[in-house]
Amino acid sequence: MLREVTATRYLNPLRTGGSVPGVVEADDLGTYVLKFTGAAQGVKALVAEILVGELARRLGLRFPELVLARFDPSIAADEPHQEVQDILKASAGVNLGMDFLPGAADFTPEVAADFPVDPLEAGRIVWLDALTVNVDRTVHSSNLMVWPTFGTAPAKLWLIDHGAALVFHHRWDDSAPDRTYDFKHHALGGYGPDTRAADAELAPKVTEGLLREVVALIPDAWLAQEPGFATPDDVRDAYVAYLLARARSSASWLPTDFPTRDELAAADARRAAATRRGRPDWLKQVPNLHGKPSAERDWSLRTE
Repeated sequence: MLREVTATRYLNPLRTGGSVPGVVEADDLGTYVLKFTGAAQGVKALVAEILVGELARRLGLRFPELVLARFDPSIAADEPHQEVQDILKASAGVNLGMDFLPGAADFTPEVAADFPVDPLEAGRIVWLDALTVNVDRTVHSSNLMVWPTFGTAPAKLWLIDHGAALVFHHRWDDSAPDRTYDFKHHALGGYGPDTRAADAELAPKVTEGLLREVVALIPDAWLAQEPGFATPDDVRDAYVAYLLARARSSASWLPTDFPTRDELAAADARRAAATRRGRPDWLKQVPNLHGKPSAERDWSLRTE
């Protein structure tokens, strides 16, 4: 089972995603990025985080530890932003914590330009995303971190943010397990992902036993209200059946065609030029008031 901790100090919200997670300290002296049950995406996003993240870990990919974190909104009473306060007040009880990676940097196109990624590692990550229907790891929003970024230790890719995966669980009766999805703009597409080698390695590992081990980590309370299912275990059975069938039909959906990084850059340039052509002259001259974007995610531990 996932470890359980209690949040003891609320540090600050992260404004890099729609769910507005928060950084907290816990009674085990750890620091976590807390994803809240009261966020707009609801508990299905947390279910996807557990299922995809823990599956990734068991398949040998790097993913921060997850914990179940008890949260009392009173520890964040000084949070000044009303939108964030509304989320916090709606999230009393058990939420999902992800181990905070201090100094981690977003895998942006600027970082990617100089960061080596082995084609097999790229293929494994693309394969996992295709299996779990995670179409949200794109060149513009990679949901990948480079860590550590200090000392002499070589930096590695870490997977984060899988709340948008498992798109099939929003409409259980409307998505065949062998359905193909478009991964041409995957964040790692420019590294020549060897998805065939990844498929040969990983597909046999996705067994019923492995999937049951992962779905058992999801709290009953986050599955109890799923329409069309009588019990949480019925929902777990549905996840196992779908993903097992999808793993066994990988030949039907395996992504193998990716544009190169130069082709992606050229496509971005064409889109940017087309956008500029469509703007009035006065809008084309609007200066950048926000400064140069940083490659490092704003995971500072400031309090306000």
